[in-house]
Amino acid sequence: MYWKALSLLAAAAVSVDAAATLRFSCSQLVVERLDPLVNPGMMPSVHLHQVVGGNSFNASMDPATHNIAEESTCTSCTPTEDFSNYWTAVLFFRARNGTFHRVNTFGNELGFTGASGGQTVYYLSSGKVTAFKPGFRMTVGDPSFRTAQQLNAKYRFMDYTCLDSPMTRGGATTSFPNKQCRAGIMVSIRFPTCWDGKNIDSPDHQSHVAYPRGAACPATHPVAIPQVFYETYWDTRPFNDRALWPADGSQPFVWSFGDKTGYGIHGDYMFGWKGDALQRAMDTNCNSDLFSNRINCPTLKTQTLDQANKCTIKRQINEDLDAWLTELPGGMMVT
Repeated sequence: MYWKALSLLAAAAVSVDAAATLRFSCSQLVVERLDPLVNPGMMPSVHLHQVVGGNSFNASMDPATHNIAEESTCTSCTPTEDFSNYWTAVLFFRARNGTFHRVNTFGNELGFTGASGGQTVYYLSSGKVTAFKPGFRMTVGDPSFRTAQQLNAKYRFMDYTCLDSPMTRGGATTSFPNKQCRAGIMVSIRFPTCWDGKNIDSPDHQSHVAYPRGAACPATHPVAIPQVFYETYWDTRPFNDRALWPADGSQPFVWSFGDKTGYGIHGDYMFGWKGDALQRAMDTNCNSDLFSNRINCPTLKTQTLDQANKCTIKRQINEDLDAWLTELPGGMMVT
């Protein structure tokens, strides 16, 4: 049985007795070739990312010296106490002539049309959970994957929805859609929900967390944590002209790290909620209205989409990301 309140909003496998279904908008903070988690200190990083959240995001965010919640002065997310950073790779369209154009994100049309891009973020629980600790970070997915077998063997709930309308919530695939999507493409990324209870990170940024086995966390990762879940709306509508698509009719989209299959889908997360705000929200079963930017959570302070849109940062890497390009940023090869 699936949780009813969000059944129209996501194809997530979460039970209807979820204690918290916190859903909110995070407007675009920056599109930048930086990755403080996988490529700390590297300027520029290997491939391009779209980032939302706190404005202290930069190339080096060592938790021993960088406190996101204290160093950020604004957030592009609706809860004003959430200075976390959430990011994914960037989608590109590859035209018939071999050139590339960046695909923009746009506000989730189920409540967040006023957002200047970015993504929808969820924190979900199905009972008592322990909020993340300061400095916690994790990734999910593997950019080197190119087959369904690789993805399905290791990760759950990472998929694409070809939107015929904003209400489309069926027919998800783990590869890029192979047809034109009238209302854009929604990409869903869900993180594991079990923690080892000790480490705020691990060398691969994944081993300290795990998926549950059945309804319970494994003995190696006994602590239940909120499920972090991203929905990103990519505006592929300007590229629905078949004359631009490859002559053989194959799908034309590619991730900024060079993946033309979609199986390399991945996401990055750095926790940055202020104080015990996230734990309070989970403990008091906070939820969000359908089709609006309203969080039903008296314990949290919130801001409007217009206010969230104003929280942006200037790109540190000087490169043209708005023109037709002869190669992906960083020279990433398409595979």
